[in-house]
Amino acid sequence: MRRPALASLLAATTALTLAFAAPSRAAEDAVVIPAPAVDATPASGIETAVVAGGCFWGVQGVFQHTAGVVNAVSGYAGGTKATADYQTVSSGRTGHAEAVEIKYDPKKISYGKILQIYFSVAHDPTQLNRQGPDVGTQYRSALFTTSDEQKKVAEAYIAQLNSAKVFSKPIVTKVGALEAFYPAEAYHQDYLTLHPNQPYIAYNDIPKVQNLKKLFADNYIEKPTLVSASKATN
Repeated sequence: MRRPALASLLAATTALTLAFAAPSRAAEDAVVIPAPAVDATPASGIETAVVAGGCFWGVQGVFQHTAGVVNAVSGYAGGTKATADYQTVSSGRTGHAEAVEIKYDPKKISYGKILQIYFSVAHDPTQLNRQGPDVGTQYRSALFTTSDEQKKVAEAYIAQLNSAKVFSKPIVTKVGALEAFYPAEAYHQDYLTLHPNQPYIAYNDIPKVQNLKKLFADNYIEKPTLVSASKATN
């Protein structure tokens, strides 16, 4: 299943009204989970994490409201450069997942904390090749690690969460080394901030940011760190 076309979303005024009238909730409910027992060693400089958890609009939006993140870019990971475009990736046959590249300051937020937010509020890691209304391998739960240490932390955390049975079903998140990340088209960047009233965003993604604020108050920032702002300062 692909997300509805922009024109259809804008036309769905009835759905929009229902989205705001109904209690605020996401397609994937937030889950309170423990912090990772194993975390990355604090380092200097900016580091990179790449995560995939369904539609990149919502995942990007969550991390743009996370303190310590200096940039969060929607894009594609898992396939080749030749197929790294939205229409082709939406076929589900490219190997790509809709992903978000997170640049972060490890002195302000750890890789383990990023994973805690990812598993808790950004998506449901027990859904196989889907998230909420979106179905296909491009919406899979995956961590594309950039170092052996990230791989160790990610695998240990998944084992910890499964052992603690904090989710009703086993975690299906795949962990693998990042080969390449390809930024998505410009119109996908900062999407949650630019289109907060779209029915899809209002129902599926705004609640994720609200859950971030509620469950991770110390890591939440009100003003999002936008891709457009980052480009303007570079």
